[in-house]
Amino acid sequence: MRNKFNYSETDLTTFDNIMAEYGWIVYENVLDADFVDEIADSLVRSYEERRKIQVKNGIAAAMNGTLHHLVERDAFALKFLDKKYCDNQMRHFLDGNYILNSLGAVINLKGDNPYVQNVHRDIRSYTGNFKIMIQMMVILDDFTLENGATHLLSGSHRSKEKPETDFFFKNSDRAVVKKGSIVLFDSNLWHASGKNNTNGQRRTLTMAFTRPFFKQQLDYPRALGYTFGETLNEGLRQVLGYNARTPENLDEYYQPVEKRMYQPGQG
Repeated sequence: MRNKFNYSETDLTTFDNIMAEYGWIVYENVLDADFVDEIADSLVRSYEERRKIQVKNGIAAAMNGTLHHLVERDAFALKFLDKKYCDNQMRHFLDGNYILNSLGAVINLKGDNPYVQNVHRDIRSYTGNFKIMIQMMVILDDFTLENGATHLLSGSHRSKEKPETDFFFKNSDRAVVKKGSIVLFDSNLWHASGKNNTNGQRRTLTMAFTRPFFKQQLDYPRALGYTFGETLNEGLRQVLGYNARTPENLDEYYQPVEKRMYQPGQG
């Protein structure tokens, strides 16, 4: 695979060339095994909680194996985000500061048919050369052809039109990568989760990062709490969106620069 690199290789010229040609890039040996297992183990409880809500609200059929918005005070997410994996690449791609748009996971099991197996991209509007969002997959189990390695149609980030389903699956590449790897891809890229034909599980974190002006899928600062945000370091405040909030009243709006909800340098 020509777009697979060791994580120590952070050459941004190579990153630019690979992303321009393929629309996706793999970094191997990023997370240590213990941290991967910590994240994977935490998904059991998190999925149980979210599955109950999916069932209660009548949307369970297409949601099996999917977990959304795993940013919680006492789970792995803050520890993960604080490590700033691929920060140079994402800052370069988005031309400056960025924030977390969503952080979820997929537990891919045999017989499941969630919506993520449909051909899709994760940004609704085609943005061409103006990059608004970048996706990250954190590989929690080895991805193989048999257990549902993700399909990615290389080069399709340059096309506004959705490819025909048959053409997509005939021509897509597969993210056959090892546990602990990270896959970054342009959000304009057409992709789909593969089908798991094994008796094991294939787990991955799925997340999106955007320019700060782009609305988050969940208001993470409000969900975690504004007071809690004051306990976080500046890096976490930035990526979680504390520096790119919308004021809800005139008192919050009329503030000196250093106290404003939307801070300078957010694009």
